[in-house]
Amino acid sequence: MAFNIVLVEPEIPQNAGNIARTAAVTGSVLHMVRPLGFEVSDKYLKRAGLDYWHFIDVKYYDSIEEVMDKYYNGKNFWFFSTKAKNIHSDVSYKDGDFLVFGKETKGLPESLLKEHYDECVRLPMMSETRSLNLSNSVCAGVYEALRQTGYKGLKTEGEIPQR
Repeated sequence: MAFNIVLVEPEIPQNAGNIARTAAVTGSVLHMVRPLGFEVSDKYLKRAGLDYWHFIDVKYYDSIEEVMDKYYNGKNFWFFSTKAKNIHSDVSYKDGDFLVFGKETKGLPESLLKEHYDECVRLPMMSETRSLNLSNSVCAGVYEALRQTGYKGLKTEGEIPQR
């Protein structure tokens, strides 16, 4: 089973395109919560995820509440925030979990973080810095979840071409 990447009101098409590519190569489902800061046909969005769009299962919603009403069961959502107490690698992910990320300029709504404080996770970083780029945060989160679940369904061995 795949993981679910949830982008709440993403603003930058290049980030969304990179995240779409991460979803494609990891077999994750991409859930995008409106309003989006770009058109889905945006050339920057397409360019960043070039040649991967046919691999992506993308779903659209009008609010984070709509996503949660449909999928939340009390133990399958992880909310990524610089304000969280839990480190992303210290929690236990399960196949099918939802990894939720906020918009680039503000992150996730404070009310959502307060309501789900124990389900909030953060990526460690220098205290003098604001945050990682959204697409980098998503990639780090997804790959930690995949590592914990044994990279199910993914190619884990490579081959160096012989000369």
